[in-house]
Amino acid sequence: MRGAGMAVAVRPGEKLTVDDVCDELGVARSTFYDWRQKGRGPRCIRLPNGSLRIRRSDFENWLSDCEDAS
Repeated sequence: MRGAGMAVAVRPGEKLTVDDVCDELGVARSTFYDWRQKGRGPRCIRLPNGSLRIRRSDFENWLSDCEDAS
């Protein structure tokens, strides 16, 4: 589990799970899904089994957009 403020090694094309994103942000899964339902979360890829992945680049861009909005 990643703690807040810890450096994260980034691999090109890395895909994050919902748990990875929630751990990195320190939010509950329910918060992530609430953001997603309201169209305020990062872009996701839905896999054939129904699970979600988030491209590291999309996640970082989404974080930058959140920073600019504040």
